[in-house]
Amino acid sequence: MAIGFDKFLGADDDALILRSRRSELLASNLANADTPGYKAKDIDFKAAMENAMGVGSDFNKGALKMSTTNKAHIQMNQQNFSTEIMYRNPYQPSLDGNTVDTGVEKTEFSKNSIYYSASLRFLSGKFQSLNKAIKGQ
Repeated sequence: MAIGFDKFLGADDDALILRSRRSELLASNLANADTPGYKAKDIDFKAAMENAMGVGSDFNKGALKMSTTNKAHIQMNQQNFSTEIMYRNPYQPSLDGNTVDTGVEKTEFSKNSIYYSASLRFLSGKFQSLNKAIKGQ
């Protein structure tokens, strides 16, 4: 009985991709902490994961799939995450219009990196169990 790679990995690979994208946004916020007029950005991780897992609207449940004109075309699982970028509301707005609060951004970056490491460990464990199954241990 064949099992799909997507089913085997579950949501951990999607979480890893989303955590990586969120790290880029948070790092960008920290890099632009002194840029006048810069608006701090973030994504709603929960909503993006729900989208990636197919929870919610008909679009997310696969009602809209990539069409092919020939059966020899490669069928793809599109990882089209809805990572809508949102702007963070500042606790204390600055006079130059910058909304980056370095304390908040550092905290969010640290939490995100911990979650990223956890997702990586889950994936590593799944690959180790797959390796054991292949070797027959």
